[in-house]
Amino acid sequence: MLDDKTTIAYIRSAKSGDERAKEELITHNVSLVKCIVKRYLGKGVEYDDLFQIACMGFLKAISGFDESFGVKFSTYAVPMIAGEIKRFMRDDGAIKVSRAMKQTAKEMNAYVEAYTAETGKSPTVKHLAEKFGMDEAETVFVLGSSKMPVSLYGTTEYKDGNERELIDTLASDDDQDAWIDRMVLKGAIDELCERDKKIIVLRYFRDMTQSEVARQVGVSQVQVSRIENRIIKEFRDKLVR
Repeated sequence: MLDDKTTIAYIRSAKSGDERAKEELITHNVSLVKCIVKRYLGKGVEYDDLFQIACMGFLKAISGFDESFGVKFSTYAVPMIAGEIKRFMRDDGAIKVSRAMKQTAKEMNAYVEAYTAETGKSPTVKHLAEKFGMDEAETVFVLGSSKMPVSLYGTTEYKDGNERELIDTLASDDDQDAWIDRMVLKGAIDELCERDKKIIVLRYFRDMTQSEVARQVGVSQVQVSRIENRIIKEFRDKLVR
């Protein structure tokens, strides 16, 4: 995934109408999107449908992200993507991937390879949309439905000689909302300075008292209390905004 500075730069460009920036954001965050989609499999909706819906949520996250909130884009995007999927499931909607769309995806990927070989660069989403006579959002979905596995979806060979996706080794039957909350919380904690992060981890994940934390960190119990209250207030303010 992209670093925070590059991500913000791409988001600014994407909001200004730069399709290439939007395409880069999607490409570099596809593993995050797929990881969220994986959590909703086995609930009566096909993978391709879920991936398309997740992409809608991701595009909405790009449009709605406000860097003044002081949170990482991934922290903001995760609940947006998951929310889009849950709304679809709640409303019992349906987006079917037809054979015609799958054929279009095959033709589109063949065109991308030929174009790249000829020009030395990849075609933009806008170029592909014009070439295949569809809007840009649909173009993203068609391309996304045929993406090769990356990151956690990469394969590894086991002793029996068979290849499995790495993410298949992870449990996926836990509560979805709890998993999303953990991802958002992790993102918020990662943004703290080392001292503040240590205080929160010791207090809420190691179950230490403020006095015990104070001895570990090398500050007074009163300071720990003030720091803890400040962090909690900042978390709450970000959630409200």
